[in-house]
Amino acid sequence: MRSLMPSKPILFYDGQCPLCQKEIAHYRRLDRDGRVEWQDLFEPDSNPEHYGLHRLEAMQVIHAVDRQGRLLSGVHAFILIWQQLPYYRHLASLIVGLKLIRPLNWAYHRFARWRFQSRCKQGCHLPGKK
Repeated sequence: MRSLMPSKPILFYDGQCPLCQKEIAHYRRLDRDGRVEWQDLFEPDSNPEHYGLHRLEAMQVIHAVDRQGRLLSGVHAFILIWQQLPYYRHLASLIVGLKLIRPLNWAYHRFARWRFQSRCKQGCHLPGKK
């Protein structure tokens, strides 16, 4: 069993969503130093439940776990991950500095709801629990 305080941030993502696949692939290419643990919710070793996160909830909105074991979602999760990546570090600092988290989080959650409903309108096969 994994420690509740991971050695690096963890990002849980929907590995069967084409949009998510493309975005995460982009981030992973930038993460040359392996600063983030990327967990596809459809992979058997993914374990969001360990951090109190239900898979269905994780499918609907992006989630991350910081080094202190805190679960973050939405723009807060993106900020955590962006702080680990070249180029995106500056964007994260700008968003935090300009206090744009609240309006961006509002917009992200609307988009995430639409994405999940669109993706699952024909039936969504969620990953099974371990």
